[in-house]
Amino acid sequence: MIGRAFANRSSLRAILKNETKLSELRFGRWISVSSNGPEEAELSGKRFAALWGNGDYGRLGQGSLESQWSPKALPPSLFDNQSLREIACGGAHTLFLTENGHVYASGLNDYGQLGVSADDRGYIIEPLEVAGLPKEILKVSAGYHHSSAITVDGELYMWGKNTNGQLGLGKRREQGMHIFHCEAATILSTPSKVKFLTGVTVKIISLGFEHSIAVTDKGETLSWGGGGSGRLGHGHQSGILGLFKSDSEYTPRLVKELEGFKIKNAAAGMLHSVCISENGSVYVFGERAKKKLGYGEASNNSVPSMVDEIPYSEKAACGGYHTCIITGGGELYVWGTNENGCLGIGSTDVAHSPERVEGPFLRHSVSEKKFQHKRYECFNRIQLS
Repeated sequence: MIGRAFANRSSLRAILKNETKLSELRFGRWISVSSNGPEEAELSGKRFAALWGNGDYGRLGQGSLESQWSPKALPPSLFDNQSLREIACGGAHTLFLTENGHVYASGLNDYGQLGVSADDRGYIIEPLEVAGLPKEILKVSAGYHHSSAITVDGELYMWGKNTNGQLGLGKRREQGMHIFHCEAATILSTPSKVKFLTGVTVKIISLGFEHSIAVTDKGETLSWGGGGSGRLGHGHQSGILGLFKSDSEYTPRLVKELEGFKIKNAAAGMLHSVCISENGSVYVFGERAKKKLGYGEASNNSVPSMVDEIPYSEKAACGGYHTCIITGGGELYVWGTNENGCLGIGSTDVAHSPERVEGPFLRHSVSEKKFQHKRYECFNRIQLS
């Protein structure tokens, strides 16, 4: 398990002393504190990340490969003394977005997913700034082995592994890009603008295993990359005159089944995707195996289908093989595989349909939950109101 979160005011000193229990943290809280000692002085008035869990490949950004058994703060000095706006977690790497729109990365770099083209190390244990992003960045997302960033004016940049077109750059290779081959997989180690989206304003981007899904300012949904199990939602294979059929889409493609629905939120999992429309309806597509997405023995769903059992919904997040929805009333619903109790429903049983998470969420509304898988490793960020 891997956790990367933001700490609140009351838990700051416990984090710095490495004494806090997980239950004492209220995940997702930004902080602004008065200084009391050199460590707190550095964090004073800053929004910072506290990280814990598996430290392989330096994904925690703490300067070592050691795992952390309790939250440990990352000092703003690692980010040019800037506050952090958000973080994104991939398979074994992390992206950090600062308030001034700069992106930093640490962790596994075997497919160039860190975007630090001048550094060819296989992993990096402290955050380095991502090279080649020409504008201020507003949003970041990390997939299993690829990464992305949305600029202040809605342009999309992507980098990392591109085996199945998950970067959306097409099949043509352009001169000047840092592209090379590793075990037959195309790698792009420098952020590149997705030119097929020129003139389109991207508001949301979510990266899965080898696919990507985006939402425009008009609420249109686009997907690309590996399409196995129907995770792109296009309902068919692409090909030329019926020949050379492939599940992959190498450039962004409109999900036609969602035309007419203005989408406000989207998330990509290992082999499935989720979208939420402006009217609060939840649509899923992709793998629907019994032990994964909880739909009995049904076949894969290659076009979006609506989930009926959930009230008006606001936000979605996908783990490898499980899904989480936050409703308009702050309720938390989950379903799918439940390895190690990752659904939080009090058991390790697979949830075959959406179940409301109880516990503290019956007393507090939920405003955000985010998790990302690498095998059985999850990232969770929860904010209680």
